[in-house]
Amino acid sequence: MSWLIYSLVIPISLIVALHVLSHMLPGRLSEFSAFWARALTSIIALSICATYGSIASAVLRLVGYGGLSQWTTARAFKWTMWWGTGVTFRILDSGRTEAGRRGGEEALLERPAVFVGNHQSELDILLLGCMFPQYCSVTAKKSLKYTPFLGWFMALSKTVFIDRADRKTARAAMSGAAMQMQKEKHSVFIFPEGTRSYAEKPELLPFKKGAFHLAIQAQVPIVPVVAANYSHVLNMKKWIFRSGEIDFSVLPPIQTKGMTAADVDALCVRVREAMQEELIRLSHVTDTGNGAAPAHLPRGSFEGANDGDLRRRAVKNEL
Repeated sequence: MSWLIYSLVIPISLIVALHVLSHMLPGRLSEFSAFWARALTSIIALSICATYGSIASAVLRLVGYGGLSQWTTARAFKWTMWWGTGVTFRILDSGRTEAGRRGGEEALLERPAVFVGNHQSELDILLLGCMFPQYCSVTAKKSLKYTPFLGWFMALSKTVFIDRADRKTARAAMSGAAMQMQKEKHSVFIFPEGTRSYAEKPELLPFKKGAFHLAIQAQVPIVPVVAANYSHVLNMKKWIFRSGEIDFSVLPPIQTKGMTAADVDALCVRVREAMQEELIRLSHVTDTGNGAAPAHLPRGSFEGANDGDLRRRAVKNEL
């Protein structure tokens, strides 16, 4: 028991010391100290929640509710990070409609579905914590399966592991995921950019097509999730990690019924364009402008709307 106490006391003491220093040191030294205080807090929070998730996943699978494993762990991480770092994500209404359907919290209830989101940094795990719906799981590269704590939790909570180096294995994993989605009404969350962008502007990397192949194969809708650029909160290149609320939108579901493999390219382009436009729109309605004045940001199809109109369209719902 004593080893457990020491393993927590030492890093917590270091975190407190770093926070104190961040209020005493000037300029960049203050930012650097605060960065490491929140980074260490995030690592501890992730380890604690992954341990909790492993136990919760085992118990929930025994009682027939294994599909809730990642949802309950995500919510635990949301509140742990909010308490420990002062960072959270809040949902905004995009104002979009698709075949009469709206986005927002209503779209999070879509099941089964393939949720896709932009991938900026390691902090996107917290985005999942704030928006992750019930009966949903993530996809992850196969190597994470053997990571202590996190890998154990993922293995127990129905994560779809993909070996990206082996296309045949990857296709088999996607095929299995499609069958699971249809049979159990289980959703999947995928980052179609495939890697973190670490972007400092509202930009997306090119999309990989796996998520769109999966959605069409399972004949389930695509639900895009777009987080505003948050380089003002976390910037790995500049060693910045501040507290703050980050806005995100959930766009209306895009149906795939009747589509075939021949429609994958068009679907991929359609979803990416919608997400890119929403990412730009969020840059106009957030308090920070994501590091740039609204006049200097690119505009999408909402050209001509004033900033007050944009804000009224956006700030309607919060988690």
